[in-house]
Parts: sequence; C-alpha cells; structure tokens
Amino acid sequence: MNTQLARRLFSSLMLACAAAAALPAVAQEVVTVPLVDLKRYVGKWYEIARFPNSFQKKCIANATAEYRVRADGDIDVINRCKVEGGVLDQADGLAHVTAGSNNAKLQVRFAPAWLAWFPLVWGDYWIIDLDPDYSIATVGTPSRDYLWILSRKPALSTAEYEAAVNNATKQGFDTSKLVKTPQQ
Repeated sequence: MNTQLARRLFSSLMLACAAAAALPAVAQEVVTVPLVDLKRYVGKWYEIARFPNSFQKKCIANATAEYRVRADGDIDVINRCKVEGGVLDQADGLAHVTAGSNNAKLQVRFAPAWLAWFPLVWGDYWIIDLDPDYSIATVGTPSRDYLWILSRKPALSTAEYEAAVNNATKQGFDTSKLVKTPQQ
C-alpha cells in the first residue's frame, strides 16, 4: 500500500472516530422493579421529594398519595396536599396496570372519565425502586421528566433518603432537580 493511500485511510479513520465521539450517548432505558405485589403497595404514601411539575405547583406541604384497588382491578388514586392558606387540595385519579409489567408499570389519569379514550390524558407511573418491606418507593417516568420519592412514614433518615436518590441517579435521573416536600 502506498504512503498516500495509507494517510487517507488513517485520516478517514480519525474523522470517523471523532464523529462517533461527538454523537450524544444513548441513555440506558429506565428499569422498573421486577415485581410489585399490589396488595402490599396500596395504601397511603407520603411524598418525601419530587421533581417540580406543573400539576403540583400549588402544593406547599403534606403531599400524600393513597391507592385503593377496585373490584375491576384498576386502582383509585387520591393525591392530597396543603396549598396556600392551609387548605387541603385533592386530585382524584385512576390507574391501571400495564400488561406484562408484573404490576411495576402503571398508567394514571386525573382527567375526567369521558376523556379516558384520549391517550395523552394517561401518564406513566413506573416503580423503579421499592424496599422489600414496601416502606420506601421511587416512582419515575421513562422520559425521566418526573420523579417522586415516597415513604410510608412522613420522614426518612438521611441514609434512607440518600439511598433512594442514589438509586434514581443510577437510573439516569438528574436528581439535582429533586425538591424535598415538607411534611408537618
């Protein structure tokens, strides 16, 4: 092989490597827990921290989520929080399990029932971390736009909170956006 051809091949190889390095890295897929026992998961959860979002912007403290299994297998969702003036705000929703997810992926809607046919009213609710005793859960979305750390009690120890945050960080969530929820 002549020297000029070798230089061209080497230059082409270097350009290809530089172009590949400039491409954005493909993020790993968000992974849920392998299995959720809904009978153990339902009940009251305290919001410990969340990513800021438009539908909770009025919430200033005491955010909770309560889940109740219905006779048809769907789940009633009751979200409550304290808003300005000390008033309790409540949002009622419905969730159903995504088939094949072993109960770890849900679709949730808070829109009226007559809009249930419209796909955009349903939001992802993926359980990405869950303590074996069902006392702490981390819920996120595959887009990583939403994240909640939930607990059966109103407060977590520093170690428990940091473990939940670290697990979400490992899943590619920007946990610097987390805002702690005051529970009084």
